[in-house]
Amino acid sequence: MLTKEETARYSRHIILPNVGLEGQIKLKNARVLIVGGGALGSPVALYLAAAGVGNIGIVDLDNVDITNLQRQIIHTNANVGKPKTKSVKEGIARLNPLVKVTVFNTQLTSQNALDIIKKFDMVVDCTDNFPARYLINDACVLLDKPTVYGSIFRFDAQMTLFWAKKGPCYRCLFPSPPPAELAPSCAEGGVFGSMAGIVGSIQANEAIKFILQAPDTLMGRLLILDAWKMRFVQLKIQKDENCPVCGKHASIKKLIDYEYFCAANPPHAEDFKNISARELKEKIDKGEKINIIDVREPFEFEMTNIKGSVNIPLNSVASRLKEIDSSKPSVILCKSGVRSLYAINALKNAKFKGGLLNLEGGIMEWAEDIDGTIVKY
Repeated sequence: MLTKEETARYSRHIILPNVGLEGQIKLKNARVLIVGGGALGSPVALYLAAAGVGNIGIVDLDNVDITNLQRQIIHTNANVGKPKTKSVKEGIARLNPLVKVTVFNTQLTSQNALDIIKKFDMVVDCTDNFPARYLINDACVLLDKPTVYGSIFRFDAQMTLFWAKKGPCYRCLFPSPPPAELAPSCAEGGVFGSMAGIVGSIQANEAIKFILQAPDTLMGRLLILDAWKMRFVQLKIQKDENCPVCGKHASIKKLIDYEYFCAANPPHAEDFKNISARELKEKIDKGEKINIIDVREPFEFEMTNIKGSVNIPLNSVASRLKEIDSSKPSVILCKSGVRSLYAINALKNAKFKGGLLNLEGGIMEWAEDIDGTIVKY
């Protein structure tokens, strides 16, 4: 039953014929896990709490950073530096103190996912990387839990509801992940801040509808948004009978190593010669003849760069190797030291003859150790 306070708080829901008192009680008794307390997790948490979902879990390992505030609306300046889980819990308490919030200040892994997810009725996937998405999907399939999926990148977004019991799962739509170098994070590619509110609200809407047992969820339909042109497109998605996790002859019976699965033979830092930001600074100060090749996207390079560096984006570095003087050692850098490894790999495969050094930690390490005026992003 509902208390007098709950009846008053949720009265605009209760008078809806598709919700009513019975539906509001379903929301009160529901247990929803949100994985990711960032751009999508913020509106999802706020709208689920406002709707009266009685038990909300939040999984996240990150702390609130000032770069988050452009789109992660549950966090404030006062929460910069705090764990996101704590900040989300505080935000929910400000909005609706009647909601019980359970925090998991950890990264969801193959070791803890089943234990965490089994405590909830459904999962809202608010993550921003492929290993987490495949992990959540496989865990939910194994536990027979539905997943509300959403993803955003720049101005584009995708949303649906996966439930292998009655429809497709994430692997039915995306059997394998894209190459890691072609899947930049929001930190690398950027994201239109207000779009996170649109997508997160739709995710919350789908979760609420599922709890209320509404007939017309997004299950079996992929909703695609171009926020710049404000266009929505729907695509039908079907269950793959050969899906390795939910198909008739499923081969995945337990959780796997998802970082390895999504890496697809990534280059390893230990296989390359590395140079630290301080070592690079010493070479520059000594006037040593070196090439400094920045393989980030042009808009990233314009935002901030190391003086004297040349911008050759990763996707064109192999075709532009003639622009790099092979008589001098070349320091290859990106934002964090990952794309630069792929660039070195591409140069080696293209038979580049010069010496190649990977800047460990990328330009963010340079900003941390050498030049504090560089804007972190």
